[in-house]
Amino acid sequence: MTATTVLTARALLLDMDGTLVNSDAAVERVWRRWADRHGLDGDEVMKVVHGRQGYASMALLLPDRPMEQNLADNARMLAEETADTDGVVAIPGAPEFLASLRGLPHALVTSADIGLSTARMAAAGLPLPDVRVTAESVGASKPDPEGFLKGAAELGVAPADCVAFEDSGAGITAARAAGMRVVGVGPRAARHAPDALVTDLRQIRVERAGQGWIRLHVG
Repeated sequence: MTATTVLTARALLLDMDGTLVNSDAAVERVWRRWADRHGLDGDEVMKVVHGRQGYASMALLLPDRPMEQNLADNARMLAEETADTDGVVAIPGAPEFLASLRGLPHALVTSADIGLSTARMAAAGLPLPDVRVTAESVGASKPDPEGFLKGAAELGVAPADCVAFEDSGAGITAARAAGMRVVGVGPRAARHAPDALVTDLRQIRVERAGQGWIRLHVG
């Protein structure tokens, strides 16, 4: 985007994959193998999986399959993804962006579990925020707002005073349903009309605005 958008917030809620970490290569490898095993078109599968927990993606792709099979398959997929960090790197600007948040209220809100989020953030050389909402923390996957609402509650901030950073349609829908404004990161986000859009995190500048407010210069 050419113009700079200014947003104010009391807390920031950050997605991981596609937002802080570029894990697309690993996600593609694991999910295309899964698609092959189930006789599905890999390109169609990849349109669904970003932003959601694995079992939720499987429920959309194999609607007649019992959920217990999806949950068992999801556990195997998480193990595969956790072991495969080849090519997992930080989104440009992510180290500096996270460094600028030290001492400010922020949380990771990811569809990954603890093991996968820890492995991917480490592979990308990024520090884990102190407050983390992972797959184990919620009963429903994005696009359900539960994860974002839980993140806001853990930080003690009203959802309307939070800004979420997301890359996927499922994530943007979840943040909006939680009543939050959304900064979209990358090309996937552009298709879902976030409140502000950046190519990567180099286009974000964070300021302490006083009285507990954070000012974001986006663009």
